[in-house]
Amino acid sequence: MSDERDAAAPSAAPATTPIATTLRNAAARASEAVAGYALVFAHAPQGEPGIGAPPLRAAAGFENPEDARAAAHRLKPFVQDASETGRGASLPPDAVLLGSAVESSALPLVVDGRVRGVLVVVSKTAPSPEAREALLGIAEAAAVRLDHAALLGRVRTLEEELNEKMRREEERGDEVLKLSEALFAQDIELLRNNEKLDKVEKLKHDFIEKMSRELRTPLNSIIEAIISVLAGENETLSDNAKGSLRAALDDGTSFLRTLQNILDLWRIKQGELPVESQELNFREVVEEAIFSVQDTLGDKAVTIERRYHEPLPKMRTDLAKVNQILFLLLDNAAKFTREGRIEIEAGVRGGRLTCHVRDTGIGICPDDQQYVFDEFFQVDDAASTRYRGAGLGLTLVRDLLVLLGGEIELSSEVGAGSCVTFHVPVVVIG
Repeated sequence: MSDERDAAAPSAAPATTPIATTLRNAAARASEAVAGYALVFAHAPQGEPGIGAPPLRAAAGFENPEDARAAAHRLKPFVQDASETGRGASLPPDAVLLGSAVESSALPLVVDGRVRGVLVVVSKTAPSPEAREALLGIAEAAAVRLDHAALLGRVRTLEEELNEKMRREEERGDEVLKLSEALFAQDIELLRNNEKLDKVEKLKHDFIEKMSRELRTPLNSIIEAIISVLAGENETLSDNAKGSLRAALDDGTSFLRTLQNILDLWRIKQGELPVESQELNFREVVEEAIFSVQDTLGDKAVTIERRYHEPLPKMRTDLAKVNQILFLLLDNAAKFTREGRIEIEAGVRGGRLTCHVRDTGIGICPDDQQYVFDEFFQVDDAASTRYRGAGLGLTLVRDLLVLLGGEIELSSEVGAGSCVTFHVPVVVIG
């Protein structure tokens, strides 16, 4: 039996899917709010949003299914227009022909520009301001639920592909993480709409555990296995095979680093990343960061220069976080510098460590510079394929510096390179 028949007929077998239940409830609530009729038209979760007129999925207020289907047939042009434009509209009096109707309107179900369906309400009396506000809330909740189902299906599809092609298609992994973030945000919104905020904390921790268990744990095993093979006595392996293993190791390590960045960002936002104070020698931190970016530099004609303002004393601050900040900045400079040099300049003055990381890379245009610290930002659509990464490095640097009470500055010129400067409060110990 079709969705239209199930949705419109009170005596028909009830739909059992969460989507059908949600839409049936939305129609009932909308009908009650306007003391009239309500019809919900929605695209299937796997369909393309906004393409053509969505079918009738639920109705309320009608005496029988035939009346609901007849009304839906007459409304098709208006529903298609609202679905394709994403704009609500009042309908002409003769659009529904339900006799006692006073006012009719079509409300598109929209989430982030994606039209997932249309809610049509036919009022027997003039709706009150409270009723109109209630209709907007009903439409918003139904739209989020429909979009959530579509995103969830997409995430599951990508996760299956990732299991087969993780080493060769790192960009798929980035997309899964982005969609997972969007899905998690919408999970929170759904909980708010359903007055279940008490489950938010559990959902947060479940998400982190799933990310660690389902992605990081098997990925660590893969990386360790590749290292073991490359480190062993494997004379039977051809040079091509060894090269493929090394490429897979690089991809796996990069993906693991992206995942760790996301987890660190999450812990910072949740206030779960503590600040610890240790003694550090900044020269040693610089050398360790330079060693760690050699894979990123590869065989590019890029030299790394160091400049220290003496005296550069030993100091106390969070060693791990300063190390991570410098590595992320240096890795970013190495990634976007094809040739030339990268300069690290550092000094301590007035209880503050100041470090400049300059490069002769591609640079950033003025319009984009205000967005470079945003999550998942890439300068252009092709950047994610030409340059490895998910656009989280500078976001994490900024958040780590905020956590340490520091600051960050950026200056750049297209074709001439960039300079990132950060300041961190330190305790000088000699």
